[in-house]
Amino acid sequence: MMLASAWTVVLQGSLGHLVEVQVDISPGVVGATIVGRPDASLLEARDRVRMAITHSAAPWPSTRRVTILLSPADLPKRGTHFDLAIALGIKAADGTLPEGCLAETVLIGELTLAGGLRPVPGVLPMVMAGAARGMRRAFVPEPQAREAAMVPGVEVYGVRSLAQVIAQLCGEEVPVAEAVPESGGTSLLSWRGEDRVDDVDLADLVGMADARYALEVAAAGGHHLMLSGPKGSGKTSLAERLPTILPDLTREEALELTAVLSLAGQPGVTDLVVRPPFRAPHHDVSKSSLLGGGNGRVRPGELSRAHCGVLFLDEFPLFRSDVIEALRQPMESGEIRVSRGEESAVYPARGMVVLASNPCPCGDYHPIARVNNCTCGEVTRREYRRRMTGPIADRIDVVRHVLGPTRADRGPLADREPSSAVRTRVTQARIRQAERYAGETWRLNGQVPGHLLRARWPLPPAVETRLDDEVHSGRLSRRGATRVHRLAWTVADLMGVDAPEAVAFETALRLRTGEPLSLAPLGRVE
Repeated sequence: MMLASAWTVVLQGSLGHLVEVQVDISPGVVGATIVGRPDASLLEARDRVRMAITHSAAPWPSTRRVTILLSPADLPKRGTHFDLAIALGIKAADGTLPEGCLAETVLIGELTLAGGLRPVPGVLPMVMAGAARGMRRAFVPEPQAREAAMVPGVEVYGVRSLAQVIAQLCGEEVPVAEAVPESGGTSLLSWRGEDRVDDVDLADLVGMADARYALEVAAAGGHHLMLSGPKGSGKTSLAERLPTILPDLTREEALELTAVLSLAGQPGVTDLVVRPPFRAPHHDVSKSSLLGGGNGRVRPGELSRAHCGVLFLDEFPLFRSDVIEALRQPMESGEIRVSRGEESAVYPARGMVVLASNPCPCGDYHPIARVNNCTCGEVTRREYRRRMTGPIADRIDVVRHVLGPTRADRGPLADREPSSAVRTRVTQARIRQAERYAGETWRLNGQVPGHLLRARWPLPPAVETRLDDEVHSGRLSRRGATRVHRLAWTVADLMGVDAPEAVAFETALRLRTGEPLSLAPLGRVE
């Protein structure tokens, strides 16, 4: 009787479990059996692996009984990436491979009938999970070698076929094999302007100093933002330029985001994603597309793909009510929990949510009577605004009503500050936050738990009293008070002071309630 083990990884959301593929070859009824809660695609691996081994000039144990156990046996297994580990486990059990050659090695890849390898989604988080459990070597399909190599401390081999893996493990000359095709499909359509967001800059916009500063504060502290105003006032233009004032992702953030994109099966993920993402789904998006889910394997949604970046929901009142209500938990906790039958997945969602809405269905309502061209009735406007439910509005940190540039803003002396200048201030503010929250599980003011914020980073007594007065008067809820507290720290960080005093608090309160800002007393350090 011959017994051998190989190692691979199964993913449950962003959580990876190391799986031991135990293979026993012994006398008995000829056949191959896979046990350990495999799904349908994994059961089909018996035929794929048999043909792959046969066409790789390696013998299949055709006169023996082959039993394959995926351990731990109580964990559901799914996917085609088990193929390589099963094949090498069989070859180790029949004595083809040297003893111990599969130790501390994670094996990932789908096999073709000819013995070639095909890419699979989620290679980066799989290798990360393996490294966390002591794996020091990984064999992956060749196109995904750069992706796997992002994990420090793991020696990565990009291979094209099963025969190449066997040769490397045996110390023999590696045979030539056909190149592995890239994963994913190819876009059949392209159009001018599809990458327009890549080239935008704050310098494109004139005026709107109030909204610009709100954008800067939101970027500095990672705060959720709501922009309202008549159509054509510049809400979408502001939101599209928010990523341009965000600094590059840290190494840790880049690994998190790249792992999420790898889980989602996004093609072209071969290097770390270093720039914050910008996602803007249509208002007809489904709840599972936004939060994550789907039939079969649970995949990350738009919220998780915008991790450490910006999720822009334009025309927010037009989104379905179940989608609107589903935003409550992730906006508060910064993570998404999706359960589908026996599978439960947790994905990160610590991006900024930016909501934009018109004041009415026609979009022409204006608070100044002489320019108000709205044709909607008051009841219609009230019903439209009511779709922005109280719990969602309570989770928004910054509220701005955008009216667009004035005639004076368009003059020759109009200030057109570029994104690079604002990004410098935002970066300095985030450095101050990184120093303050060193060793914590959060990075930005917008992510600090409320009870810890009050206990460890309180406001000065006079400012705290003013905040309590706002709560007792009913202008702020307790959740709203926590958001003002966070905003006050962000304004202080932009000002370069050690603690939020009266000016920072007053600015934060106006940012939260939507009242106009007076830029003169903000105390900016130029």
